[in-house]
Amino acid sequence: MNPGQQILFFFSALGAFNGLIISCYLLIFKKPKAPASYFLGLLLLALTMRITKAVFNYFYPELPRIYLQIGLSGCFLIGPSLYYFTRAALEDTVKTPVRWKYIYCAWLAGITILGILIPYQSHPWDWNHYIVHIIYAQWVAYFVLTGWMLRKRIAKLFDKTENLSPTEKPILSIFFGNAVILIAYLIVFFWSFSSVYITGAIFFSLLLYLNIPLFLSRKKSNTTFLGYAEPERYAKKKIAEDHASSLTDKIHKVITEQELYKNPDLKLNDLAKAVNISGHQLSQLLNDNLGKSFNVYINEYRVTRACELIASNNGIKLEEIGYEVGFNAKSTFFTAFKKYRGTTPSLFREGLSTI
Repeated sequence: MNPGQQILFFFSALGAFNGLIISCYLLIFKKPKAPASYFLGLLLLALTMRITKAVFNYFYPELPRIYLQIGLSGCFLIGPSLYYFTRAALEDTVKTPVRWKYIYCAWLAGITILGILIPYQSHPWDWNHYIVHIIYAQWVAYFVLTGWMLRKRIAKLFDKTENLSPTEKPILSIFFGNAVILIAYLIVFFWSFSSVYITGAIFFSLLLYLNIPLFLSRKKSNTTFLGYAEPERYAKKKIAEDHASSLTDKIHKVITEQELYKNPDLKLNDLAKAVNISGHQLSQLLNDNLGKSFNVYINEYRVTRACELIASNNGIKLEEIGYEVGFNAKSTFFTAFKKYRGTTPSLFREGLSTI
């Protein structure tokens, strides 16, 4: 390799190495644990496998095909990892749903069994003409689903009256970073522009360095989806019960009269401002006195109102009801409804019709 290629190889390989280290940290060593943290670790691991394959295949074309198979197999897990990371982060998921685990493990088992039955070493034509198409189609499908889930956050980028929250910014950063990597490999795949092939690896290195504070910081942060614990600043300082009761009634009145729960982007500070108390005081009341997070508290209002709309039997579709009461996605609505009511919206409606 000439000096220019050596520098290119160094930076692209360095990104792959760092990606492996950070993914291992998130999956094994990071405390406290959170589903979003796990899926982010899986996303980085899958990307690292794909990037490593690209780097060595670009500089060492005679690489044994087993390594190419491993890299492409990792590529098959990028889409699901990105999707479930984003969903867990947006929904502030505390425990990974069993269904997510089954689906993810099914993808992993599928590509593993396929690799055993049809190894790249002896079936390169099948991989290059069929299996790779399936891998990229799945990646694109999950990327589109993730983009649809983030559509309202993406719209904020073009609306000067809206600001992204500290939680939304890193999620979008990771999403758009994946977009660049995906586009780079799709260009190579469909148009065979070999000069673009290494672009994905270089950009992956850049993406890692830009987000190192997100991946590794142990300091207090608003990025709660990775499991950063808020310090117990109000430990043993619960609001007196009579004052807490008065505040709760006031909050309930404001939420119901102004229908604040209908705002899918409602934040704790927005509610605190509407009630004319500090965000710290509202957080203290919810967490210490009521034992609920802000999301849980607001979602209870949304589900209650959804039940009322379903009971009114006015012909509104369940999905529309979810958006009407403030949920930003059908999946979020169904998940929250089942969590608080122990059944799905459709079964709840059927139960009412039999009474």
